[in-house]
Amino acid sequence: MLTLTTAVRDQLVAHAKRDHPDEACGIVAGPEGSDRAERVVEMVNAASSPTFYEFDSQELLALYKDLWDRDEEPVVVYHSHTATEAYPSRTDIGLASEPGAHYVLVSTREHGNSDGPVEFRSYRIIDGEVAEEEVTFVKEYS
Repeated sequence: MLTLTTAVRDQLVAHAKRDHPDEACGIVAGPEGSDRAERVVEMVNAASSPTFYEFDSQELLALYKDLWDRDEEPVVVYHSHTATEAYPSRTDIGLASEPGAHYVLVSTREHGNSDGPVEFRSYRIIDGEVAEEEVTFVKEYS
């Protein structure tokens, strides 16, 4: 199960809507070993594509150095789908390289960057196996 604050959820949704019609991507960092997704780090979609996302290699390297310096790890890896449901594609599954991370997908297919709800789902992806997990939203972590 993934527990997120409503503030983090709102930041992920806002990023997905802002980048629509291209896919948005990023991570949510948290203290090592805590499973607390606290700090949203929006990344640039180097592919600039409505059907694919790719982290910029230089930006990713800088991110991991920053995480190391802060004793953080990627708790959530997120991206958006702009025309399909919030379910990992074969490409998404192949790119899933953080076995401890939650993989969040936000689908903006229904309303794009306009007001309206999005589909928000989370998965664990380990060795190519996808398992959807429940997402709980809280005002703040206890």
